[in-house]
Amino acid sequence: MPLALEGSLRDVGEYTNGYTLVSRERGQVMDTKQALMHLADARGVTGYESPAWDVVNGLFADLVDEIRRDSLGSAIMLKRGAAKEPPASIMFAAHLDEIGMIVSKIEDEGFLRIWMMGGVDRRILPSMEVTVHGRRDLPGVISAIPPHLQDPSKKDKSWKWDELLVDCGMPADRLRELVRVGDVISFDRRAIGLANDRIAGKSMDDRAGIAVMYEAARELQKLSHECDVYFVATVQEEVGYGGSITSTFGVMPDIGIAIDVGHAAMPGLPEHKVLKMGGGPAISFGPHVHPHIFQKLKETAEDRGIKYQLEPGTNPRGTDAYAMQMTRSGVATGLISVPLRYMHTSVETLALDDVKKSGQLLAYFASAVDSRFRGGLTCF
Repeated sequence: MPLALEGSLRDVGEYTNGYTLVSRERGQVMDTKQALMHLADARGVTGYESPAWDVVNGLFADLVDEIRRDSLGSAIMLKRGAAKEPPASIMFAAHLDEIGMIVSKIEDEGFLRIWMMGGVDRRILPSMEVTVHGRRDLPGVISAIPPHLQDPSKKDKSWKWDELLVDCGMPADRLRELVRVGDVISFDRRAIGLANDRIAGKSMDDRAGIAVMYEAARELQKLSHECDVYFVATVQEEVGYGGSITSTFGVMPDIGIAIDVGHAAMPGLPEHKVLKMGGGPAISFGPHVHPHIFQKLKETAEDRGIKYQLEPGTNPRGTDAYAMQMTRSGVATGLISVPLRYMHTSVETLALDDVKKSGQLLAYFASAVDSRFRGGLTCF
């Protein structure tokens, strides 16, 4: 049965992107690895996140007290605190949208011209398998001129957008019946497991952040926490923080922590600009982070024996933390980053343990916040 918006994952069913859930007993919660892979597989190009929202709704249904969707499309999920008068409200936020493309023209020869939705690197696109979300989903491939036929002077240059076409194998008249200018195109790539619990997929940026919140929500089931905790899956981050602006304004938390991905080390990258995969959550600090939030995250990690790394930043832009920090009169904001290789490709790769440890850190942080800490946020 299809997964309804108000449904839960306690029953056997199918995700809206067509991938079937494994059978499991009623009440059993999916583990974080399964959840991450299903999240990564879900379609949710920026501005068109509904299929991915369905998956999020199902994952969190048994872990929170309320789920709603704001007018822009962000999922706002509340787990109430134990205190009769909660000392603070905490908002964890990770963006739900992924990069993709949009149909800009249908050529008479039966090809689709495309343009990017979010920061797509056009150099990776030739030969990529995609899905065109028209009146029905159509498989397609992004065309590439064979090297034998290329202009020799252009062989070492990156492709231009007007040189990239999607081929669905259809004549133009049939294609126009099924596809319109403005239809969205997503990468057609299933998440895969690699050695040492590494996982690669098309949209770990930032479904990994959603999985971190999922792990945190699971961990909070075992902990006592006085504060109200909001888990928010924001939309449209890849094109300008729209979901984090509206959802933060709607929740107006006392504390906000964004969860996103950061560049993981690989050969050829300077050590001071990257994070260590497997090194645990990266706790950010800089002008985008409230110093008391940073210090509390650090102390919590140390008290709980969670391996972590530090991520200095000089520019507040780049993640939902920027919008959270700037909402209304301001929110005391922090940022956790999950190390990720190959960002904005279809094989974004991470270590599962970094996701789990990041979620556990957030849960322990939420359980440690009390009225005394809340009162200290106004003092620098």
